[in-house]
Amino acid sequence: LFGLGLGTTITFASSHWLLAWMGLEMNTLAIMPLMAQHHHPRAIEATTKYFLTQAAAAATLLFASVTNACLTGQWEIQQITHPLPSTMIILALALKIGLAPLHAWLPEVLQGLDLTTGLILSTWQKLAPFALILQIQPSNSTLLIILGLTSALIGGWGGLNQTQLRKILAYSSIAHLGWMILVQQFSPSITLLTLLTYFVMTLSTFLVFKLNKATNINTLATSWAKAPVLTALAPLILLSLGGLPPLTGFMPKWLILQELTKQGLAPTATLAALSALLSLYFYLRLSYAMSLTISPNNLTATTPWRFSSTQLTYPLATSTAMTICLLPLTPAISAL
Repeated sequence: LFGLGLGTTITFASSHWLLAWMGLEMNTLAIMPLMAQHHHPRAIEATTKYFLTQAAAAATLLFASVTNACLTGQWEIQQITHPLPSTMIILALALKIGLAPLHAWLPEVLQGLDLTTGLILSTWQKLAPFALILQIQPSNSTLLIILGLTSALIGGWGGLNQTQLRKILAYSSIAHLGWMILVQQFSPSITLLTLLTYFVMTLSTFLVFKLNKATNINTLATSWAKAPVLTALAPLILLSLGGLPPLTGFMPKWLILQELTKQGLAPTATLAALSALLSLYFYLRLSYAMSLTISPNNLTATTPWRFSSTQLTYPLATSTAMTICLLPLTPAISAL
């Protein structure tokens, strides 16, 4: 965990490509023991897949920054002027965070991990690459829009047929990242706001699943007997992830659509809004399974024992309140 924090901090603090690359490498190496700690074959497989993709992305990033140094003679992160290295760097970072069409590793890796490590992978691990993406002024603006739209669409489509919660969360993550990348070149502050709200919403979703020890939709259906109040709130958390008013998740989507329309990209905004409908479908499915059905008695698995949970409920309460109630603060946040 210390290595994770240090790696991200180094990338945040760096203005030199080599130092940024070093921080990303430390990040990758630090999370691997966390992934493989349970020695389950799925966990080992996920760790291997993660290592290979992240190593490929880091190598591409290093190659691109060396190319940039050869072409322009400088290593500054904010001074990327040549289109070739800037495109390569954006693609390498897209592979790092799992933007479509470089997303295929993310659902597979997340499915092999336990919920705590999955939470770290879905939130903290996105910070360092995003810090770099925000610092690059892309010479090719269509690339980011294509990446963003593809991610939003694939993030919606991919999750439709899933029953495993971690895969659904992975596709949700891809869709949200797509929205962030869409608006990044027009308004980096909205991108940052979207990233932070996504973190809060994902944190509360993961904590709900962790409290119920749920990894698929069937297990989720038994949660009403374990934590009835939380089961009543969980659909609101999920619909906030889907971006419905009057919940927090509507705020970033609203601001992004507004910004895209201002920039004269109405067709892009329409496509993005329609892709949000796809995501909404599988959030609704989870909400339905959780709060509108009583689990059938002929489950293939035996009904889990209802032990009292040892998980701290304070972070869950805070993040749930933020996930559900922050929309009225939009004017204040916009002013900031």
